[in-house]
Amino acid sequence: MDSFGPGAQVPLQGSSGQSVATNALASAAYRDSPLEDILKANNDWYQSTVKKGKFSLFEPNLGEAFSRAVVVRMLGGGRSAVIQSFGTDPQPVVEHCLSANRIRKQRDLRLTLITLLCGVVFLPGLLLWLVLFQIRRTLAGAANKRAGAAGTALLAGFAILAVLVMVKLPFDGFLSLYLRAMIIAPVVGWFLAKHVCETTARDLRARWEALLSGGGVAAKIPEAVPQSPGETAAEELRQSLEKLTAEQRSNVVFYAGPRGILGMGTRWGGWHLAEELKPRDGKEIHAFRTWDVVRPIHDQLKLLERGSLKSGFPTPSVNHWIVVPVGDGAKEVSRPDGEDVVHFQVKPHEIQRVCNENQFGKGNRHYLGVQFVLWDGQLVLTMLVTVTALLHTLRIEVSGHALGPVHSLFMSKPAAKTKTVSKTIRFWETRDIKLPLVETNEVVRLAVRAPLTWFPPVLDFLGGKLVLPEPFGLRHAWAEAPWKHRFMADDVIRASTPVMRAVHAATVKMLDEHGVDTTSLAGSNFTADPAPKKADVYDA
Repeated sequence: MDSFGPGAQVPLQGSSGQSVATNALASAAYRDSPLEDILKANNDWYQSTVKKGKFSLFEPNLGEAFSRAVVVRMLGGGRSAVIQSFGTDPQPVVEHCLSANRIRKQRDLRLTLITLLCGVVFLPGLLLWLVLFQIRRTLAGAANKRAGAAGTALLAGFAILAVLVMVKLPFDGFLSLYLRAMIIAPVVGWFLAKHVCETTARDLRARWEALLSGGGVAAKIPEAVPQSPGETAAEELRQSLEKLTAEQRSNVVFYAGPRGILGMGTRWGGWHLAEELKPRDGKEIHAFRTWDVVRPIHDQLKLLERGSLKSGFPTPSVNHWIVVPVGDGAKEVSRPDGEDVVHFQVKPHEIQRVCNENQFGKGNRHYLGVQFVLWDGQLVLTMLVTVTALLHTLRIEVSGHALGPVHSLFMSKPAAKTKTVSKTIRFWETRDIKLPLVETNEVVRLAVRAPLTWFPPVLDFLGGKLVLPEPFGLRHAWAEAPWKHRFMADDVIRASTPVMRAVHAATVKMLDEHGVDTTSLAGSNFTADPAPKKADVYDA
């Protein structure tokens, strides 16, 4: 389950109470774990997929695939609308993806030079080593462990054979020297590449650790700062980041049937209050419209933080929203445009018109939302209020939405690479041995990928890529249900009561001022069973 967030406010990275989820998502850009790990973070509604490439030797790890996929999706030209990331700020996440890409680009430039000097010049030897590593990698990935051992034995056997050939060659002169160098140069290049890879790996892991430890690690993206009027690429990147922030502030959200409001999640509960409008003391009712009911409710919700008890009730964010209906299986959404929309924001007069006129039948709807960001941004709770007037009946509905914590995968810190083996003498006992930060296979993988990082489509074809769930938003794509956490579930349920009472009190006062008989309404309330349920899944 997810939640709805503030339309006109975007939490800044590092701001009090909202940085944990942002930093957790940003840390994915620096991770070196297998790409398939991202599939563990899939939830009921949003499924990331991994598109396999032609050769496993070119496949990306999680950080490489995540950074590229997020940057292309969030900043790419001609992209479709991005769903708001409520309770977090998507811009720092994208900036960290850009920063991680930049660090890897610098590493890949060095690896490319090493590959040119030690590989391309001695291409036959390089290809021979790569074929052996591909065979070993394929066998090591097999279910049969003996196949993996066979791959290692094959590589060791070739190394021994290469040494024997170099000792006694049937050729003399330049050809003999080249053949020897053809075998040795790729190995020398591997040692140089290993040093480059380890240096970069330590830097990436340090950033990963710092983000999850609450450190103020900064995303370095100098390419986003134009140094002169002629730097069009930098200016376009800066404008793309500004557009992303503006879209995050949009007051338009999308309702996708059983999936609830995109970026906000499924509706876990709903309450309603219906009243037949009758004049008080035989007098006429002072005419009013639904907007006249919404305004005092808005003012009353703004006062929730001013309780008489020092209970620590969080400061709410209260906003007016335009809700656009989309299909359950919609793969993309489009935001309204026109003269009534400026910077993804629907103008106040249009919001008021929708509130008064679009209550029944087709068209967008108006909702008044009050949102609480809790648990350092890991829980976003939203209550939505909609007012409907049909004939002589006034109906006020309140629905609850909750966006749960970021999946635990994004909360894991980097761990030292170890392997459990049996002891030599006491073979019935085991011990953990420390593995190199960058293993042999990883050095080879990075070295062969390096020259192709300047041609991303080719690299995607050869190695595969991460396919993000659509409609995409950073926060809801990898959110867990809050009901798995006892205290989070309690907070969601408890916060509903003061909201209901505030809406009820404002409604009674407004109707009383307009000459409506509120005798029956004053004694009623919204207090239905607040137990969470799948309110948008109609069992009919």
